[in-house]
Amino acid sequence: MTDRSSRPQGGSHAVVLGGSLAGLCAAAALAPHVDRVTLVERDRYPDEPRWRRGVPQARHTHNLLGAGQRSLERLFPGLLDDLRDLGMVEVRMPQDMLLMVAGGWVDRFTGPHVVLSGSRDLLDWAVRRRLRDLPGVETREETEAVGLVAGPGRDTVRGVLLRERDSAARTGWGEPYRLEADLVVDATGRGSRAPAWLEGLGYPVPEETVVDAGCAYATCVFERPPGHTADWKCILLQSTPEEPRSGILNPIENDRWMVSVAGLGGERPPLDHAGFVDFAKSLRSTVLYEAIRDAKPLGEVYGSGRTENRRRHYERLTRWPDRFLVLGDAVGAFNPAYGQGISVAGMSALVLHRALEQAGTQGTGRIPAGFAGPLRKRIARCVDAAWMLSGNADLAYPGAADGPLPLAARLGKRYTDRLLKVATTDRTVATALFDMTHLLAPPQVVLQPRVLASVLRGPRNAPSPTVPLSGPAGPAHLPEERP
Repeated sequence: MTDRSSRPQGGSHAVVLGGSLAGLCAAAALAPHVDRVTLVERDRYPDEPRWRRGVPQARHTHNLLGAGQRSLERLFPGLLDDLRDLGMVEVRMPQDMLLMVAGGWVDRFTGPHVVLSGSRDLLDWAVRRRLRDLPGVETREETEAVGLVAGPGRDTVRGVLLRERDSAARTGWGEPYRLEADLVVDATGRGSRAPAWLEGLGYPVPEETVVDAGCAYATCVFERPPGHTADWKCILLQSTPEEPRSGILNPIENDRWMVSVAGLGGERPPLDHAGFVDFAKSLRSTVLYEAIRDAKPLGEVYGSGRTENRRRHYERLTRWPDRFLVLGDAVGAFNPAYGQGISVAGMSALVLHRALEQAGTQGTGRIPAGFAGPLRKRIARCVDAAWMLSGNADLAYPGAADGPLPLAARLGKRYTDRLLKVATTDRTVATALFDMTHLLAPPQVVLQPRVLASVLRGPRNAPSPTVPLSGPAGPAHLPEERP
């Protein structure tokens, strides 16, 4: 290790590891409360909205849910207007969607839920541009963390070991050096090495819970067909254990469609254009296939297969080093089919921001001792809200978890199955379901008396087997549910 230990001048200093959305949000949360924030990113950022290797799901469909919009706007005031001006599309849910849940087609109605749809490249670039405007934030690109630096006292982290990319070195990386900090935040995602770093300092490794439905994606961007008219903007066909294939068509900037199809249980969709379109024809409805059958692909078909739900239970550890915090996918990573990762990252960053406000750090530049440890449970509650949907839903697929489902999970699944049938025609139940999906309300919202009564009573009307249309613009040729 080279002797390059350093401490930035000017008072308190926080280091955020990982420059994806979780790290960008954490840096924004810290900026008003410390004198300097250093954001460490392993890759080099592109100068424009463009794909980069450090975001594994960047080529695939992204929806910004309600809680994600709320969190990003709180951390970066004015960002949502920026995103709309840059071309992200507002999709009212379910009014602008053809939505098929496990229980069938959901009736379309005017509700309060709005999804912002666009490419991840555009979203990341817009957030990075906002972060650059914040005072006291510096970014070290092509730099990675390789370990934590223990403090002089018991149970304290005092910095991080970094190394920079060096093309002349045999390994491609330079020698590690120390960077001191008053707080280190790990936002390095699914591949976080925090468990190994903690073990190296003598701490126990956190328990992990994994639910893996064997989901694999394929995604392609299409030019919208000339003359296309429809009363919908988005198509979402969810899978079931009996029909374990799903698909989504999202409008994105520059009048394009980003389309993803997925197989569960270990099946991987084809990565050629003809095979991709043919796979879309095999979904629970052919409506998505009909939309893209004659559409022009604008690039390659890209695949992704690491989609397991994985959470690390840092909140259960009885020993924890002060001045160290983990958030984002490094704590809880979800099947991207549910679109919750960005929202959980933003919600977790807001937990950090509010805790700093409550601690009275603004203007003092001091992070109090014992600050980080209690935040683990508050961040875990952000993960809980999303896990109730994604983790529990994927438990329904064979082999997703070791051994048979516990009784509570089986009862929960029976209730959820019934809820998804009732939600197709009951607006009160559907609204509660969307509140939970958007992480705008705790999972208990689907157990409110009115919702519970409707679910226990069952569907008043049989779910329609046909695509739900609204308004005069609905094309008459849209297909019915696949037999």
